[in-house]
Amino acid sequence: MSDIKIQWHPGFVSAMNLELRENRTDLIYEKEYNLNTKPLEIDLLVIKKDGNVQIVNEIGKLFRGHNIMEYKSPKDELNIDTFYKSGAYASLYKSYGESVDKRTADDITVSIVRQNRPDGLFRYFEKHKIRITNPYHGIYYVLDAVLFPTQIIVTKELDKEAHTWLTALSEGMEKQDMEMLLERIDRLTQKLDRELADSVLEVSIRANRKMVEELRGDKNMCQALLEIMEPEIMKIKEETRQETRQETMREAILRAVEGFRDLGADDDRIKEILKKKYAFSDEEAEKYL
Repeated sequence: MSDIKIQWHPGFVSAMNLELRENRTDLIYEKEYNLNTKPLEIDLLVIKKDGNVQIVNEIGKLFRGHNIMEYKSPKDELNIDTFYKSGAYASLYKSYGESVDKRTADDITVSIVRQNRPDGLFRYFEKHKIRITNPYHGIYYVLDAVLFPTQIIVTKELDKEAHTWLTALSEGMEKQDMEMLLERIDRLTQKLDRELADSVLEVSIRANRKMVEELRGDKNMCQALLEIMEPEIMKIKEETRQETRQETMREAILRAVEGFRDLGADDDRIKEILKKKYAFSDEEAEKYL
């Protein structure tokens, strides 16, 4: 599978928003924050509106006023050089304040998120006597050789019940993991939460195609996936009603059809959905298959 085709970073931003949703009104999210020139950008900058607010989620226990988050997809390297690069981004962010020391060093944190434990990096830390602590499952604080409070988050080691959204950004999901994700999505009631969860679900499906294919034989699971995606189809329908160009509607429906195929639905099932939701005839539905 090509890692390039999977848009991991938008899924990560959505997952972090969901992870920290208990403090959503206290935070500002700046994704792909541009430091200076285009190649220098932070994956996600999380700013506390009030520095005294305590974050409920254990991932945010380290947070101060300005929190730089770097996400490494499953195939991205996390070695000592990429570790220091994250620290360098934090240094640049500090230096670009509106005035000298406007952003103080003790008000900035660095978080590096990765699916698997970076064993090579941890061996480097041990060899060079750089201390780390492990206050929570999957969360490691780096105590030495850093200018800013720094944590490494290993999503594979996080508690799946407590961190469903981040742990879903994985290439190794089990059937029960997908079931947990779907159950969690089904319990969401707010529109923003559902939209963010859809972004996470899309990444999970594309990264775990083999497992999703296996769900074809499980009618209940396949139906559950389709039902969760159904609001998106309805949203597309409502949006396309307001469009003046027929081509826009066609492109939207084709994207929906592609999504259903990713979920393992066959052409007959997709055709029935199109007929029901768009009042298509057999011939009209066939054009989108």
